[in-house]
Amino acid sequence: MRPRSLDELVGQQHLLSPGSPLRRLVEGDQPMSLLLWGPPGTGKTTIAAVVSHATNRKFVELSAVTAGVKEVRQVIDGARRDLTRADTVETVLFIDEVHRFTKAQQDALLPGVENRWVTLVAATTENPFFSVISPLLSRSLLLTLESLTDDDIAVLLDRALIDERGLNNEYRLEDDAKDHLLRMAGGDARRALTYLEAAAGAAKAKAKDPKAKDPKAEVAVIDLKTLETAVDRAAVRYDRAGDQHYDVTSAMIKSIRGSDVDAAMHYLARMIEAGEDPRFIARRLVISASEDIGMGDPTALGVAVAAAEAVQLIGMPEARINLAQAVVALALAPKSNAVIMAIDAAIADVKAGKIGPVPSHLRDAHYAGAKKIGHGSSYQYSHNDPRGVVGQQYAPDVVDKVDYYQPTRRGGEAAYAEALTKIREILRKR
Repeated sequence: MRPRSLDELVGQQHLLSPGSPLRRLVEGDQPMSLLLWGPPGTGKTTIAAVVSHATNRKFVELSAVTAGVKEVRQVIDGARRDLTRADTVETVLFIDEVHRFTKAQQDALLPGVENRWVTLVAATTENPFFSVISPLLSRSLLLTLESLTDDDIAVLLDRALIDERGLNNEYRLEDDAKDHLLRMAGGDARRALTYLEAAAGAAKAKAKDPKAKDPKAEVAVIDLKTLETAVDRAAVRYDRAGDQHYDVTSAMIKSIRGSDVDAAMHYLARMIEAGEDPRFIARRLVISASEDIGMGDPTALGVAVAAAEAVQLIGMPEARINLAQAVVALALAPKSNAVIMAIDAAIADVKAGKIGPVPSHLRDAHYAGAKKIGHGSSYQYSHNDPRGVVGQQYAPDVVDKVDYYQPTRRGGEAAYAEALTKIREILRKR
């Protein structure tokens, strides 16, 4: 079912527009090397094959897991010889998981790429700026692939059901089974087709069973139960486009806020099993770290941001561990909503028109003539005071001495509350 042309490629529309580098490479037969970066099952191998087939080049595939410097040099030497033949055969060298190559192995690719003896198409699921050497990166065109949407996966499933290379109209996929397939795929086309193939095998065996209700049926039915049996994964009742999406998300965040780590873990598991975008989960955790924990544990935000970065760097399914660690840390952290209360109160005053002029001593004084109009003339430099704080006005008159931030006495915020009391006392003695 692998697409044979760019027009059959599903998703990645940002790479397929007229005049795009990928179009020029395939349709214009322009020699250039590509570095494809994206999650599993998004079309990296497919693009490499299309580049080869559409341009009538020899296609050689190496895996960074099994190939070494010797194999790389053999391919490049062979490609160089093919270029000297009368019929001049060009070679596309596809290397999957190129980030697994050592520096020496990546260095071995440079002569072939530099001299254009091969058209290199390298694929990686990891950030190439960390995993690919700079000389190779600078000599290749970096294309970033995105996870396929449910609509993209649905197109692939429909195509597989009717195409003669696939199930050839011999199976019917019921709607609830299709929805479950989309959830399990998680944007991975390869996973979706693998599960469909397994379910088709189970459906065919069931249709031949003499105990089946209709053994003479023209098509085998792939229903939810058959799919679950085939892939050994129970369907999670979760509609990502409907109310359940928001209900489960809300329940996870409120469980974190309520410090029930076990309930929060349950809802996280439901979101993961339902095929929720891990980046969405990570974003919710980053928000919760400041909204519900804030200065109760200032490190919570760093934990949540680190989990979000890990999701981008590692991807699923491994990133579930990073998300789980963040959920545990956030659920067990001391809670404070003082940060969100402070910013919302300040925004409310701004919207109400409480916007006074900036005090003259705080205005920019780094230009000629500033002192003549009194800008910065009476400013007191805090670092010159042994306490690090001086009593001067910072806020405009209209909101001077308004206490937006009201710290709690829980967790790490207790120390900030004590320090704030002393600071405000100094600031207001003027």
